Amino acid sequence: MKKMIALLLVLAMALALAACGGNTTTTPETAAAGSGDVSTDPKVTLVYAEVNPLDTIVGQTATFFKEKVEELSGGSITIDVQASGVLGSENDVLDSMVGGATSIDMSRISAFALTSYGAQKSKLLSIPFTFESREHWWNFANSELAPEFLNEPQELGLPLRGIFYGEEGFRHFFTVEPVSGIEDLAGMKLRVSNDPIMNGMVEGLGASPTVVSFGELYSALQTGVVDGAEQPIANYKSNAFPEVANNLILDGHTLGAIQVVITDTAWAKLTAAQQEVLMEAGKLAQEFNANLSAEAEAEVLEELKADGCNVVEVTDKATWQEACKEVIEANTADQAELYQKLLDLK
Repeated sequence: MKKMIALLLVLAMALALAACGGNTTTTPETAAAGSGDVSTDPKVTLVYAEVNPLDTIVGQTATFFKEKVEELSGGSITIDVQASGVLGSENDVLDSMVGGATSIDMSRISAFALTSYGAQKSKLLSIPFTFESREHWWNFANSELAPEFLNEPQELGLPLRGIFYGEEGFRHFFTVEPVSGIEDLAGMKLRVSNDPIMNGMVEGLGASPTVVSFGELYSALQTGVVDGAEQPIANYKSNAFPEVANNLILDGHTLGAIQVVITDTAWAKLTAAQQEVLMEAGKLAQEFNANLSAEAEAEVLEELKADGCNVVEVTDKATWQEACKEVIEANTADQAELYQKLLDLK
């Protein structure tokens, strides 16, 4: 009788463990998708456009995202990263994606790039001197406010959806001729990407905004079409701009905020479980980017100085902020409450 009771107890415990998930073995696929084996889902290849080289902060973020998607999907999703602008400039890529072309499925874009397509919330991310520090930016990117911005394309009816945010450091001006302060920018032809806020900021600094595509910027600096431009530090070095414009002034006018987007057509190719994998990989890539950016930028800055780049520190940005006051007020007045929420996250 005792043996029978003991046997029944063992059987009951086994059943209880099974009901509670006694088997704790978790594969990458089930961890990401929640159920099922994503590796057996239809195989999909997503083409991912990146205008910068793979050794940049955004390039490394793309590689990490690719690896995580492929790992978590058990190989059912392949991310084909096409870097160094081989698929065109950021504007060309976005035009293609918004226009319904299927040759590009995903892209890393500047967070404010969608402004040209009517995205008013995204516009606030490009306002000069909005984010005081990296911590300020990440307070936003990890806040409950971030999804409201990230999902704006869907609200507007654009055939895109945001996956995750990141950053590539603050953007600074660099020039062919040496500069020591804001006054030296007066009269210079500074490259812009035809963004209204960028145009207004350059005009506020007393310079002349000159539209040049990113792919032509090196030669434009070399031939005198423009006298300077602006980029995050890591991109400045990776694109060899110090060879033709070896003067960098650390004004940090805007943060190089980025986001990764996917077309609705590409999204629809994925099963629900694969879509979950993509979003989970996005969360991991956002964390990776946050840990990478500051350290990578500091290393690059030291390399630039060691290589003889003329790096000018800006200890007081009050004059710069005052010069940009008009463009700041003009572009935030209609969203004053939302913009204040951004400022309050510092």
